[in-house]
Amino acid sequence: MIDFGVSERKASELQERMKKCGVSEADLEEHFVRSQGAGGQKVNKTSTCVHLKHLPSGLSVKMQKSRSQKLNRYYARKRLCELLENSLLGNESPEAKKLSSIRKQKDRRRRRARRPPPNEEP
Repeated sequence: MIDFGVSERKASELQERMKKCGVSEADLEEHFVRSQGAGGQKVNKTSTCVHLKHLPSGLSVKMQKSRSQKLNRYYARKRLCELLENSLLGNESPEAKKLSSIRKQKDRRRRRARRPPPNEEP
């Protein structure tokens, strides 16, 4: 197993999720590029940004969430699984369910805001 700099539990959960999505390490093409943005001299000297490509599907992910290369490798694989789940499951994917619940919540708030205030009697 690859050392991602996260707990054993998180790493094993990622491995299980990759299996469910049908992603193996052999299917991935991984490149490391220099990060951009905040971080000063450190990001200019090290290649911490991870560019991950899933060869069978052609999906590509570029991750620069952390200043640590290990963590960025973890986040890139996690994001790739999210994208594959969205394309495979459609409306049944966890991200789609989360977005629909947020959308419903916003609709409820919008309807409540349009409602006239109750008449208050002194």
